[in-house]
Amino acid sequence: MKNKKTTEAVAVPATELTNKKNKWKLLGKQKMLIAMSVPFVLYVILFRYIPLWGWTMGFQRYKPQLSFGEQEWVGFHWFVELFKSKEFLLALRNTICMSLISTALGYITAILLAVFLNEVRVIGIKRFVQTVSYLPHFLSWVIVTGLVANVLSVEDGTLNNILMGLHLIKEPVQWLATPKYFWHIIGWTYVWKEVGWNTIVYLGAMTAIDPCLYEAAQIDGCGRLRKIWHITLPGIKPTIIIMMIMSAGHILDANFEMPFFLQNGLIIDYANTIDLYVLKFGFKLFNFSLATAAGIFKNAVNILLLLLANWLAKRAGEERLI
Repeated sequence: MKNKKTTEAVAVPATELTNKKNKWKLLGKQKMLIAMSVPFVLYVILFRYIPLWGWTMGFQRYKPQLSFGEQEWVGFHWFVELFKSKEFLLALRNTICMSLISTALGYITAILLAVFLNEVRVIGIKRFVQTVSYLPHFLSWVIVTGLVANVLSVEDGTLNNILMGLHLIKEPVQWLATPKYFWHIIGWTYVWKEVGWNTIVYLGAMTAIDPCLYEAAQIDGCGRLRKIWHITLPGIKPTIIIMMIMSAGHILDANFEMPFFLQNGLIIDYANTIDLYVLKFGFKLFNFSLATAAGIFKNAVNILLLLLANWLAKRAGEERLI
Protein backbone atom coordinates (compact mmCIF):
# COMPACT_ATOMS: atom_id res chain seq x y z
CA MET A 1 0.00 0.00 0.00
CA LYS A 2 2.84 2.41 0.82
CA ASN A 3 4.49 1.80 -2.56
CA LYS A 4 1.21 2.44 -4.38
CA LYS A 5 0.67 5.76 -2.57
CA THR A 6 4.24 6.80 -3.25
CA THR A 7 3.83 5.98 -6.96
CA GLU A 8 0.61 8.03 -7.17
CA ALA A 9 2.23 10.99 -5.38
CA VAL A 10 5.13 10.97 -7.84
CA ALA A 11 2.86 10.47 -10.87
CA VAL A 12 0.92 13.73 -10.41
CA PRO A 13 3.96 16.05 -10.59
CA ALA A 14 5.30 14.03 -13.52
CA THR A 15 2.02 14.53 -15.43
CA GLU A 16 2.05 18.26 -14.74
CA LEU A 17 5.64 18.47 -15.91
CA THR A 18 4.76 16.63 -19.11
CA ASN A 19 1.86 19.01 -19.79
CA LYS A 20 4.14 22.02 -19.31
CA LYS A 21 6.68 20.56 -21.71
CA ASN A 22 3.96 19.93 -24.30
CA LYS A 23 2.77 23.53 -23.97
CA TRP A 24 6.28 24.89 -24.53
CA LYS A 25 6.72 22.55 -27.52
CA LEU A 26 3.43 23.82 -28.97
CA LEU A 27 4.55 27.44 -28.49
CA GLY A 28 7.87 26.56 -30.14
CA LYS A 29 6.05 25.27 -33.21
CA GLN A 30 4.08 28.53 -33.47
CA LYS A 31 7.00 30.96 -33.49
CA MET A 32 5.82 32.69 -36.66
CA LEU A 33 2.31 33.27 -35.29
CA ILE A 34 3.76 34.65 -32.05
CA ALA A 35 6.10 36.94 -34.00
CA MET A 36 3.20 38.19 -36.13
CA SER A 37 1.14 38.97 -33.02
CA VAL A 38 3.90 41.02 -31.33
CA PRO A 39 3.15 44.29 -33.25
CA PHE A 40 -0.53 44.07 -32.33
CA VAL A 41 0.27 43.40 -28.66
CA LEU A 42 2.66 46.37 -28.64
CA TYR A 43 -0.03 48.52 -30.30
CA VAL A 44 -2.58 47.64 -27.60
CA ILE A 45 -0.07 48.27 -24.80
CA LEU A 46 1.12 51.58 -26.30
CA PHE A 47 -2.26 53.08 -27.19
CA ARG A 48 -4.62 51.36 -24.72
CA TYR A 49 -2.79 50.69 -21.47
CA ILE A 50 -0.03 53.29 -21.18
CA PRO A 51 -2.52 56.20 -21.62
CA LEU A 52 -4.41 54.89 -18.56
CA TRP A 53 -1.79 56.77 -16.53
CA GLY A 54 -3.69 59.92 -17.56
CA TRP A 55 -6.62 58.74 -15.41
CA THR A 56 -4.75 60.15 -12.42
CA MET A 57 -5.93 63.61 -13.57
CA GLY A 58 -9.46 62.64 -12.58
CA PHE A 59 -8.34 62.51 -8.94
CA GLN A 60 -6.31 65.73 -9.01
CA ARG A 61 -6.93 69.43 -9.38
CA TYR A 62 -4.79 69.12 -12.47
CA LYS A 63 -2.75 72.06 -13.73
CA PRO A 64 -0.58 71.48 -16.83
CA GLN A 65 2.19 73.81 -15.62
CA LEU A 66 2.85 71.69 -12.51
CA SER A 67 4.79 68.43 -12.35
CA PHE A 68 3.16 65.21 -11.22
CA GLY A 69 4.47 65.53 -7.67
CA GLU A 70 3.16 69.08 -7.35
CA GLN A 71 -0.45 68.29 -8.32
CA GLU A 72 -3.15 68.62 -5.67
CA TRP A 73 -4.99 65.35 -5.02
CA VAL A 74 -8.74 65.78 -4.41
CA GLY A 75 -10.00 62.20 -4.34
CA PHE A 76 -13.50 61.76 -5.81
CA HIS A 77 -14.27 65.48 -5.84
CA TRP A 78 -14.72 65.68 -9.61
CA PHE A 79 -16.96 62.60 -9.70
CA VAL A 80 -19.25 64.28 -7.18
CA GLU A 81 -19.23 67.42 -9.33
CA LEU A 82 -20.31 65.38 -12.34
CA PHE A 83 -23.57 64.33 -10.74
CA LYS A 84 -24.22 67.84 -9.49
CA SER A 85 -24.03 69.08 -13.08
CA LYS A 86 -27.35 69.24 -14.93
CA GLU A 87 -25.44 69.35 -18.22
CA PHE A 88 -23.71 66.03 -17.47
CA LEU A 89 -26.96 64.34 -16.43
CA LEU A 90 -28.55 65.46 -19.72
CA ALA A 91 -25.52 64.16 -21.61
CA LEU A 92 -25.81 60.83 -19.75
CA ARG A 93 -29.51 60.58 -20.59
CA ASN A 94 -28.92 61.39 -24.26
CA THR A 95 -26.03 58.93 -24.55
CA ILE A 96 -28.03 56.06 -23.05
CA CYS A 97 -31.13 56.77 -25.15
CA MET A 98 -29.22 57.12 -28.43
CA SER A 99 -27.21 53.99 -27.74
CA LEU A 100 -30.25 51.89 -26.75
CA ILE A 101 -32.26 53.05 -29.79
CA SER A 102 -29.37 52.35 -32.17
CA THR A 103 -28.62 48.97 -30.57
CA ALA A 104 -32.25 47.80 -30.54
CA LEU A 105 -32.93 48.90 -34.12
CA GLY A 106 -29.59 47.47 -35.25
CA TYR A 107 -30.29 44.04 -33.75
CA ILE A 108 -33.84 43.73 -35.00
CA THR A 109 -33.11 44.88 -38.56
CA ALA A 110 -29.91 42.81 -38.87
CA ILE A 111 -31.64 39.61 -37.74
CA LEU A 112 -34.66 40.23 -39.98
CA LEU A 113 -32.46 40.95 -43.01
CA ALA A 114 -30.33 37.87 -42.32
CA VAL A 115 -33.43 35.65 -42.10
CA PHE A 116 -34.79 37.18 -45.31
CA LEU A 117 -31.54 36.63 -47.20
CA ASN A 118 -31.29 33.08 -45.87
CA GLU A 119 -34.71 32.30 -47.34
CA VAL A 120 -33.96 33.84 -50.76
CA ARG A 121 -33.21 31.11 -53.27
CA VAL A 122 -32.19 33.30 -56.21
CA ILE A 123 -28.44 33.77 -55.74
CA GLY A 124 -28.29 36.91 -57.88
CA ILE A 125 -30.89 38.76 -55.80
CA LYS A 126 -29.30 37.57 -52.57
CA ARG A 127 -25.85 38.85 -53.58
CA PHE A 128 -27.23 42.16 -54.85
CA VAL A 129 -29.16 42.91 -51.63
CA GLN A 130 -26.23 41.86 -49.46
CA THR A 131 -23.76 44.02 -51.42
CA VAL A 132 -25.99 47.10 -51.43
CA SER A 133 -26.76 46.76 -47.72
CA TYR A 134 -23.17 46.49 -46.48
CA LEU A 135 -21.49 49.06 -48.74
CA PRO A 136 -22.45 52.01 -46.46
CA HIS A 137 -20.36 50.41 -43.70
CA PHE A 138 -17.22 51.58 -45.50
CA LEU A 139 -18.30 55.23 -45.52
CA SER A 140 -16.85 57.59 -42.93
CA TRP A 141 -19.30 58.86 -40.32
CA VAL A 142 -18.37 62.39 -41.39
CA ILE A 143 -19.54 61.63 -44.95
CA VAL A 144 -22.68 59.95 -43.61
CA THR A 145 -23.43 63.01 -41.49
CA GLY A 146 -23.13 65.24 -44.55
CA LEU A 147 -25.52 63.00 -46.48
CA VAL A 148 -28.04 63.05 -43.63
CA ALA A 149 -27.85 66.84 -43.40
CA ASN A 150 -28.54 67.17 -47.14
CA VAL A 151 -31.38 64.64 -47.16
CA LEU A 152 -33.11 66.29 -44.18
CA SER A 153 -32.45 69.88 -45.25
CA VAL A 154 -35.39 72.29 -45.03
CA GLU A 155 -34.44 74.19 -48.19
CA ASP A 156 -34.05 71.37 -50.71
CA GLY A 157 -33.96 68.14 -48.71
CA THR A 158 -34.80 64.92 -50.50
CA LEU A 159 -37.10 63.65 -47.76
CA ASN A 160 -39.16 66.84 -47.62
CA ASN A 161 -39.43 66.94 -51.41
CA ILE A 162 -40.71 63.35 -51.53
CA LEU A 163 -43.24 63.86 -48.72
CA MET A 164 -44.50 67.10 -50.26
CA GLY A 165 -44.71 65.43 -53.69
CA LEU A 166 -46.89 62.70 -52.16
CA HIS A 167 -48.98 65.41 -50.41
CA LEU A 168 -48.22 63.91 -47.00
CA ILE A 169 -47.00 67.26 -45.68
CA LYS A 170 -47.88 70.80 -46.74
CA GLU A 171 -44.58 72.50 -45.86
CA PRO A 172 -41.00 71.34 -45.17
CA VAL A 173 -40.39 69.80 -41.76
CA GLN A 174 -37.40 71.00 -39.75
CA TRP A 175 -36.13 67.52 -38.96
CA LEU A 176 -32.81 68.66 -37.50
CA ALA A 177 -34.36 71.42 -35.41
CA THR A 178 -37.04 69.33 -33.69
CA PRO A 179 -35.80 67.57 -30.51
CA LYS A 180 -38.24 64.63 -30.69
CA TYR A 181 -36.82 63.54 -34.06
CA PHE A 182 -33.11 63.71 -33.27
CA TRP A 183 -32.60 60.40 -31.42
CA HIS A 184 -34.54 58.52 -34.09
CA ILE A 185 -32.48 60.15 -36.84
CA ILE A 186 -29.33 58.88 -35.12
CA GLY A 187 -30.82 55.39 -34.70
CA TRP A 188 -32.08 54.92 -38.25
CA THR A 189 -28.87 56.35 -39.72
CA TYR A 190 -26.94 53.73 -37.75
CA VAL A 191 -29.23 51.05 -39.16
CA TRP A 192 -28.68 52.25 -42.75
CA LYS A 193 -24.91 52.29 -42.30
CA GLU A 194 -24.32 49.11 -40.29
CA VAL A 195 -27.22 46.71 -40.89
CA GLY A 196 -25.54 44.97 -43.83
CA TRP A 197 -22.31 44.45 -41.97
CA ASN A 198 -24.07 43.08 -38.88
CA THR A 199 -26.14 40.79 -41.08
CA ILE A 200 -22.98 38.98 -42.23
CA VAL A 201 -22.44 37.70 -38.66
CA TYR A 202 -25.89 36.11 -38.48
CA LEU A 203 -25.67 34.69 -42.00
CA GLY A 204 -22.41 33.03 -41.00
CA ALA A 205 -24.12 31.52 -37.96
CA MET A 206 -26.96 30.21 -40.13
CA THR A 207 -24.54 28.27 -42.33
CA ALA A 208 -23.67 26.13 -39.28
CA ILE A 209 -27.27 24.92 -38.87
CA ASP A 210 -27.68 21.29 -39.94
CA PRO A 211 -29.71 21.12 -43.22
CA CYS A 212 -31.21 17.84 -42.02
CA LEU A 213 -33.27 19.81 -39.51
CA TYR A 214 -34.98 21.72 -42.32
CA GLU A 215 -35.56 18.49 -44.26
CA ALA A 216 -37.14 16.83 -41.22
CA ALA A 217 -39.34 19.88 -40.67
CA GLN A 218 -40.38 19.79 -44.33
CA ILE A 219 -41.42 16.15 -43.98
CA ASP A 220 -43.46 17.04 -40.90
CA GLY A 221 -45.33 19.65 -42.91
CA CYS A 222 -43.74 22.80 -41.46
CA GLY A 223 -43.93 25.97 -43.52
CA ARG A 224 -41.25 28.62 -43.85
CA LEU A 225 -42.36 30.64 -40.86
CA ARG A 226 -42.35 27.61 -38.55
CA LYS A 227 -38.90 26.61 -39.82
CA ILE A 228 -37.62 30.08 -39.08
CA TRP A 229 -39.18 30.14 -35.62
CA HIS A 230 -38.21 26.62 -34.51
CA ILE A 231 -34.92 26.05 -36.37
CA THR A 232 -33.27 29.22 -37.72
CA LEU A 233 -33.73 31.52 -34.73
CA PRO A 234 -32.79 28.88 -32.10
CA GLY A 235 -29.80 28.00 -34.30
CA ILE A 236 -28.40 31.53 -34.18
CA LYS A 237 -29.41 32.16 -30.56
CA PRO A 238 -25.84 31.71 -29.21
CA THR A 239 -24.57 34.30 -31.70
CA ILE A 240 -27.34 36.72 -30.72
CA ILE A 241 -26.44 36.32 -27.03
CA ILE A 242 -22.73 36.91 -27.67
CA MET A 243 -23.46 40.01 -29.75
CA MET A 244 -25.73 41.36 -27.02
CA ILE A 245 -23.06 40.82 -24.37
CA MET A 246 -20.52 42.69 -26.50
CA SER A 247 -22.99 45.52 -27.09
CA ALA A 248 -23.55 45.85 -23.35
CA GLY A 249 -19.95 47.06 -23.10
CA HIS A 250 -20.70 49.97 -25.45
CA ILE A 251 -23.92 51.37 -23.97
CA LEU A 252 -22.21 54.67 -23.14
CA ASP A 253 -20.35 54.83 -26.46
CA ALA A 254 -22.92 56.73 -28.49
CA ASN A 255 -21.92 57.91 -31.95
CA PHE A 256 -19.67 60.99 -31.69
CA GLU A 257 -19.60 62.49 -35.19
CA MET A 258 -23.33 62.82 -35.87
CA PRO A 259 -24.30 64.60 -32.62
CA PHE A 260 -21.23 66.80 -32.98
CA PHE A 261 -21.92 67.95 -36.55
CA LEU A 262 -25.74 67.99 -36.43
CA GLN A 263 -26.25 69.69 -33.08
CA ASN A 264 -27.62 73.22 -32.91
CA GLY A 265 -29.07 75.53 -30.31
CA LEU A 266 -32.59 74.20 -30.74
CA ILE A 267 -31.72 70.56 -29.96
CA ILE A 268 -28.60 70.92 -27.82
CA ASP A 269 -30.36 69.37 -24.79
CA TYR A 270 -31.01 66.22 -26.86
CA ALA A 271 -27.77 66.12 -28.88
CA ASN A 272 -25.14 66.55 -26.17
CA THR A 273 -23.42 63.26 -25.24
CA ILE A 274 -20.73 62.26 -22.74
CA ASP A 275 -18.07 62.40 -25.46
CA LEU A 276 -19.12 65.95 -26.38
CA TYR A 277 -19.15 66.83 -22.67
CA VAL A 278 -15.55 65.59 -22.38
CA LEU A 279 -14.59 67.52 -25.50
CA LYS A 280 -16.14 70.74 -24.16
CA PHE A 281 -14.61 70.67 -20.68
CA GLY A 282 -11.29 69.18 -21.74
CA PHE A 283 -10.37 71.19 -24.83
CA LYS A 284 -12.57 74.30 -24.66
CA LEU A 285 -12.82 75.08 -20.94
CA PHE A 286 -9.49 73.37 -20.07
CA ASN A 287 -10.93 71.58 -17.04
CA PHE A 288 -8.92 68.43 -17.70
CA SER A 289 -9.77 66.85 -14.36
CA LEU A 290 -13.53 67.05 -14.84
CA ALA A 291 -13.26 65.77 -18.42
CA THR A 292 -11.08 62.86 -17.27
CA ALA A 293 -13.54 61.99 -14.51
CA ALA A 294 -16.36 61.85 -17.07
CA GLY A 295 -14.26 59.56 -19.28
CA ILE A 296 -13.40 57.27 -16.35
CA PHE A 297 -17.07 57.07 -15.36
CA LYS A 298 -18.08 56.13 -18.91
CA ASN A 299 -15.50 53.36 -19.22
CA ALA A 300 -16.13 52.01 -15.72
CA VAL A 301 -19.87 51.71 -16.42
CA ASN A 302 -19.20 50.01 -19.77
CA ILE A 303 -16.94 47.43 -18.11
CA LEU A 304 -19.45 46.74 -15.32
CA LEU A 305 -22.29 46.31 -17.82
CA LEU A 306 -20.17 43.91 -19.88
CA LEU A 307 -19.37 41.80 -16.82
CA LEU A 308 -23.00 41.90 -15.67
CA ALA A 309 -24.31 40.80 -19.07
CA ASN A 310 -21.77 37.97 -19.18
CA TRP A 311 -22.75 36.88 -15.64
CA LEU A 312 -26.46 36.91 -16.48
CA ALA A 313 -25.80 34.80 -19.59
CA LYS A 314 -23.84 32.34 -17.45
CA ARG A 315 -26.63 32.11 -14.88
CA ALA A 316 -29.15 31.50 -17.70
CA GLY A 317 -26.99 28.72 -19.14
CA GLU A 318 -26.38 30.61 -22.39
CA GLU A 319 -23.23 31.27 -24.38
CA ARG A 320 -20.85 33.78 -22.82
CA LEU A 321 -17.53 35.46 -23.49
CA ILE A 322 -15.63 34.12 -20.47
